Amino acid sequence: MGKQKGCNIMEQIIQSTLDTDLYKFTMQQAVLELYPDANAEYRFKNRGNQRFTKDFVVELQKQIFRMNEIKLSAHDAIYLKTHCPYLKNWYIDYLLNYCFHSAQVRVGLDSESDLVVNIDGPWSSTILWEVPLMATISELYFKMIDTNWDNTIDITKQAMDKSVKLGENLAFFADFGTRRRRSFEIQEKVVYGLLKGNKNNCFVGTSNLYLAKEFGIKPIGTMGHEWIQAISALESLRHANKFALDNWIKVYGGRLGIALTDTYTTDSFLKDFDMKRAKLYDGVRQDSFSPYVFTDKIVNHYEKLKIDPMSKTIIFSDSLDVTKAIEIKNYCEGKIKCSFGIGTHFSNGFENSPALNMIIKLWSINNIPVVKLSDSPGKENGEQDAIDVAMWTHTNNPLRR
Repeated sequence: MGKQKGCNIMEQIIQSTLDTDLYKFTMQQAVLELYPDANAEYRFKNRGNQRFTKDFVVELQKQIFRMNEIKLSAHDAIYLKTHCPYLKNWYIDYLLNYCFHSAQVRVGLDSESDLVVNIDGPWSSTILWEVPLMATISELYFKMIDTNWDNTIDITKQAMDKSVKLGENLAFFADFGTRRRRSFEIQEKVVYGLLKGNKNNCFVGTSNLYLAKEFGIKPIGTMGHEWIQAISALESLRHANKFALDNWIKVYGGRLGIALTDTYTTDSFLKDFDMKRAKLYDGVRQDSFSPYVFTDKIVNHYEKLKIDPMSKTIIFSDSLDVTKAIEIKNYCEGKIKCSFGIGTHFSNGFENSPALNMIIKLWSINNIPVVKLSDSPGKENGEQDAIDVAMWTHTNNPLRR
């Protein structure tokens, strides 16, 4: 295990530039290559009923300012070149010179004591704020506000038991727990426990680059919703999926070939997921609505294209726990290959002390509003007028069906 930090909130929470999810690096490289002049705005949204304090905001501002000092080390650069061959040498050189700019982030409280966070600046640099900022917000919340949770739980043993159960059921899975983790220490113990209980080699890796490096496991990640959201403004709203998929191929060829389907609903995505793209991509990721309906829809789509669904994969990542993952795995048996990205259930699963239900999402590109619809009613994000336009464009209905 790595060096354990104490509970002094004055210490820097984010460990290094690598203490983030891989997909932010893969998307940053694509942005630098194809859209280096784009400007972005991100906004925080609290979907839960937790509230914050002025002291919390002060400490969050201090943590944001401390991130100005984080730099990629030469040793980390060597790690990326060795273990992430899809990251190009020029991009790793860029990362060696990259630094966070705290002036891009504004934080405060609204009249109902909810947290307000805005991020503004070049898309190519602001793109890295989301994951470490969410991890920091979560960790501070459970150190400063919700402090009456049981910190004596054997996290390693708990994670080991979950890993064993998933492995016994041949459910392949990865840790996706960085953004909403209770703390860095807890995510570190989780990954250690998952490795200790790694039955049948079903634990395939982690999205967190720092922990992937520490434990010598595979870093996992491809694209996120913001890639497709941004392209809706930069290229085409109606065919955002098409341009997003094609431009991803321009940057990565056949690597990192998992397509995210639900930015503008999966039904809309499948209209652009034709024979060519379905063959180029290894599979798709499910992140909202019913995993069972989604599975049938994807299997049917591949079959209509005369593609063997068993040659493709679905990665499920929507609010999973061990039981749900096993149930989905059993449903997919004989239909299509599947694996699971499990986050909060691993890194922030505490009874009577719920994790923050929060997001930081892209709000605009070059001052053009962008939205995420998803397949689940109520999970839309963005300006209401822009949501209505996107709904009409992608579903021929300005209202949720």
